Amino acid sequence: MAVWRGRFFLSIFMALLVLLSFEHRADAHGYSATFSTLEFYKSKTEFIYALDDLSVIELVGGDTNDDGTLDSEEFAAVSQKMLAILQSSVVLKINGESAEWTQIESFSMHRKKAVLQASFPAVTATQSIQLTDKLYMNDTKSNYVNLLSIYYGAQKSTAALAGSNRTWSLQMTENDFSGLQSGDESPQQQQPEEAASSRVTDGWLSFFVLGMNHILSGYDHLLFLFSLLIARQTFKQYSGTITAFTIAHSITLALTVTGVIDISSRIVEPLIALSICYVALDNLIRKKVSYRWVLTFFFGLIHGMGFADILKEMNIPKSELAVNLISFNVGIETVQVTIVAMVLPALALLYRWKHSRHVVVACSAVALILGGLWLVERI
Repeated sequence: MAVWRGRFFLSIFMALLVLLSFEHRADAHGYSATFSTLEFYKSKTEFIYALDDLSVIELVGGDTNDDGTLDSEEFAAVSQKMLAILQSSVVLKINGESAEWTQIESFSMHRKKAVLQASFPAVTATQSIQLTDKLYMNDTKSNYVNLLSIYYGAQKSTAALAGSNRTWSLQMTENDFSGLQSGDESPQQQQPEEAASSRVTDGWLSFFVLGMNHILSGYDHLLFLFSLLIARQTFKQYSGTITAFTIAHSITLALTVTGVIDISSRIVEPLIALSICYVALDNLIRKKVSYRWVLTFFFGLIHGMGFADILKEMNIPKSELAVNLISFNVGIETVQVTIVAMVLPALALLYRWKHSRHVVVACSAVALILGGLWLVERI
């Protein structure tokens, strides 16, 4: 028995070393997030596209001093190469035909983002419009999302282009076109946000998919959920734990996105890592957990603020905020419920094995070490 246990823990230790070699630099929010704006005028169509400098380095290099950022001189050396990639990846179609980039007004670094200001031809009434973003489309390791805001007259729409859902579309009506400005002023400066109304019929789906992708790429959220589940519990305890986590993170997600609370990610991200360490340590110390829903509710409030980080950057109009927020949260819950439904039957089988406690201890130890590494990185 002693030999078996030795081999068992040696195997776990070796697996842990392999895992750490690949995952120790993982970040729960490793999104390449682009913030873009499409504004329609009677005389032109303006396009603004802001991509973080780390993504630029991934795509075209340019970081000559290896400091992980691009200064103005470094970006200038690779800007034309980056522009060529964007022109081939971001396509605006009017009535099914690709529109030419009529003018590149500027393309420069601003606050660690490569900001492109360009123009497309003007659209007319009754024309169909499609914007497709295929950047990182073939890179399965990237979690790219284009958070798009669209202005036309008094109206504003938003969409999240991510995963395989990379196309936004609009059918310009006579009323839409008559409300467009000439091109001298920005619509959002002339019209109050309260006047905006959504015309993006698939906007809810974009945010639903974004929510799914967000938690699937959120390694710390997934590890926290796994740490909660791995400890042996009754079905009633599992139900209470998952319900508490769902309610808690839904509350702070809504409060953070609506601006009621605003806590810096420098505080939230270390606390998320700390939550993993705490639950994992609790699994190691106690063979039987109790009242875990209380602990889960508290940490769920913190995770909700982490879920909200990507939505905080978007200026979502009030007319769309409820639908987009609910869709995003439902996407998160869909993945969470699916994971729980898959894991619980496997755990039920595990607990029938006499060495199940060893597995719980080994998995919790891995979670504790990973959580500790993230905690150190984020502090």
